[in-house]
Amino acid sequence: MKKSVLIILITFVILFLDQASKIYIKTNFFLGESIPVFGQNWFKLTFVENPGMAYGFQFGGLLGKYFLVIVRLALIGFMIHLFIKWVKEGKSNYLLVPMAIIFAGAIGNVIDGMFYGMFFDSGTVFDEASGRWIDYDGVSKITSSANGYSHFMKGCVVDMLHFPLVDWWVPESWPLIGGKHLEFFKYIFNVADSAITVGAILLYLFRKKALPNGLDF
Repeated sequence: MKKSVLIILITFVILFLDQASKIYIKTNFFLGESIPVFGQNWFKLTFVENPGMAYGFQFGGLLGKYFLVIVRLALIGFMIHLFIKWVKEGKSNYLLVPMAIIFAGAIGNVIDGMFYGMFFDSGTVFDEASGRWIDYDGVSKITSSANGYSHFMKGCVVDMLHFPLVDWWVPESWPLIGGKHLEFFKYIFNVADSAITVGAILLYLFRKKALPNGLDF
């Protein structure tokens, strides 16, 4: 298989899984709704919307959101430049495959932030008066007129993968930490976030084969 075709195929498959899962969750779940998968409490589908970074991190309100979208677009453009360069140079798949996985994840979350506000009838919106993101009630529907709940670059990223492997209330009798709720892993994420993480791990594990001569931009 040609290296360029491999990159496109990986990107398409991950993007399809990412967007299909997000659209399903957003159009079938109430915001904050959580259900166990296969009846297991350690794996849940929990619908949250994230205006900021991966794994629920956010900063800077609406301006911070614009900044993140612009940075992500710049990184995507830079990665396209690198792919063109690396394919011409015949770089190893140990480099191209992890980078393609990361590339797909980056695009997946950019799509949400740029377009979801335009194509869904409800979603989390930023209230400039209070400087807060405001939740909504009900289940979202896809609009047909690009007249959604918000505007271009004001959509929120849909997260749903939740793995509370440890979910425990510390007994009140315990000193210092008694009565506290301990949860690991509490962060809720999506397929795109997972792709970025997996790609980065693969790149690190195979770094000697992927980058035998170090970074070459």
